[in-house]
Amino acid sequence: MRKIWERDRLYTFLRHYVDTCTRASYRRMRVRGNIPEENTVLICPNHTNTLMDALVVLRSRKAPTVFGARADIFSQPAVARIMRFLKILPIVRRRDGIRNVLRNYETMEEVQDVLANNTPFCMFPEGHHTPGRELQPLQKGVARMAFQSAAVRPTQVVPVGINYSDFYHYRGSCELVYGDPIDVNAFLAAHQDQPEGVQYQSFLAELSARMSALIALEVPSARLPLWLRILLFPLWLVSAALSLPMWLPAEVLCARKVKDRAFHNTVRYGFRLLMGPITFIIWTVLGFCLLPWWQALILLALFVPSYSLFYDLGIWK
Repeated sequence: MRKIWERDRLYTFLRHYVDTCTRASYRRMRVRGNIPEENTVLICPNHTNTLMDALVVLRSRKAPTVFGARADIFSQPAVARIMRFLKILPIVRRRDGIRNVLRNYETMEEVQDVLANNTPFCMFPEGHHTPGRELQPLQKGVARMAFQSAAVRPTQVVPVGINYSDFYHYRGSCELVYGDPIDVNAFLAAHQDQPEGVQYQSFLAELSARMSALIALEVPSARLPLWLRILLFPLWLVSAALSLPMWLPAEVLCARKVKDRAFHNTVRYGFRLLMGPITFIIWTVLGFCLLPWWQALILLALFVPSYSLFYDLGIWK
């Protein structure tokens, strides 16, 4: 079986489209800082906006990144294969039961293989998503991975802050900040006289403090003023009609099935990703079959930004 860190041509090809859809999900998006090019790197962001957090981290760098996600997502074999193709490994949480936690030993071995081949591994050390600017207690798993890696190679852990102007509003502002890395080898050398449990606690406290400093940032709202949305209401009607196959099922699903509002932007992103090309093909066929070629081109030019404009100009927001 192909190693998860190995280059995959199909993944590389689709990566450009995925990154484009991620960028289009925000009116403003900014990345500050970067990760070290040398040494082994673990990336540790806060977790507030479900899958969108991982997508934002992925887009922030051109190089490949392997991610960790909660193991219950991998319960179906087909889903597990898709997740592996997307370079995502299962991480069992303590709440999943001690028997399931033992499965983490396999993941740990694979993570070390990823790190040994100079591919960053990104995990969300809080262990669950919580919309807000307060960091939740960090789980021990990130320290365990970092210490295992540092035992055989130079290792750094990079704290990351992901900040949104609004946790539930699609097409808001997003700012990702890479903080100063923690040199795990130097940390262990400085705390070598401490018991292992104390080392874990000290490391998590240091990482938590650095992450907390990066998520206290206020991100300016990206919403258009109400007067401008009213003025552009006719454009909104056109955008709503053109992108109807994309936004209607997304909003119905959010309203009726997805109870956790933190997943709503992920649902909207998913319909943009999957239905965008299909809807584009539909309008292309209809346009060139029913309209003069120049009108068909205008139709397609209006369609391309229509999904974004639907959310940007929606006056009910």
